[in-house]
Amino acid sequence: MKFFIDDLPIVFPYDRIYPEQYAYMCDLKRTLDAGFFPTKRKLIYCSRTVPEIEKALSELKRLMEYRISTAETAEQKQKERSFMGLGLTSRKNLCIHPEVSKEKKGKVVDARCRDLTNSAVCEKARNDPGSVEVCDFHENLGRLEPGNLLPSGIWTLADVLQYGRDKGVCPYFAVRRMMPFVDVIIYSFHYLLDPKVAEQVSKEMSKDAIVVFDEAHNIGMFFNLRLSTLQNMPGMIEPSYLLPCADNVCIESLSIDLTRPMLDSAARSVNKLADKIDE
Repeated sequence: MKFFIDDLPIVFPYDRIYPEQYAYMCDLKRTLDAGFFPTKRKLIYCSRTVPEIEKALSELKRLMEYRISTAETAEQKQKERSFMGLGLTSRKNLCIHPEVSKEKKGKVVDARCRDLTNSAVCEKARNDPGSVEVCDFHENLGRLEPGNLLPSGIWTLADVLQYGRDKGVCPYFAVRRMMPFVDVIIYSFHYLLDPKVAEQVSKEMSKDAIVVFDEAHNIGMFFNLRLSTLQNMPGMIEPSYLLPCADNVCIESLSIDLTRPMLDSAARSVNKLADKIDE
């Protein structure tokens, strides 16, 4: 199906579209039109669970296959084929190491993975082969050119896992290192909202990327703040009051420890902003 929203041509891979889907598209277009940003930007689509991420990737794959099949010229077909979308999930879900992947707990997988892939261990293995154990799947990625770790196209999580097994490369780090080069990345809320995780995973994302949260109502208005050092300060809200109000996603993703230096830094920033406003 092909139709227009204002002057924008839409290619839709189904024979009918629900009113809610059409309204969603119109609202998204109006939002982007009002931003005056560059025409082409990365799309970051955040969802909550691995099945939802895989479903979104499958739908994107179906859409791009439909766009390729309906493209009218060879040039258009090639342009559609060069479009790239990936999904990211935890090491536990993407690990293919014969021993580490047997671990049942995500934290154990993370720890063992870091032991085999940290820069110091890898450097020692290169200087003195056989002296330490490393992950061969991770090491094989280092022999490939950055930006070409995966061919263009749309990759579901299952696709990336199978490609890793076939080529002998780590699916998790392949996706991580390809993120700056792709057109669409689909991953969990936590990779963008959790400051600790975002610093590691999303820091290289373009500042003008388009961010869409699936079921954004799950992002509550209140954060669960662990106020271990501040509970006795006058005027502080008790954490027990905030907890019933906080959404589960915020509890998991946005929990941070507030310290005196952090508050002092925030106060200085507020004062600077106030000075700018007064000017």
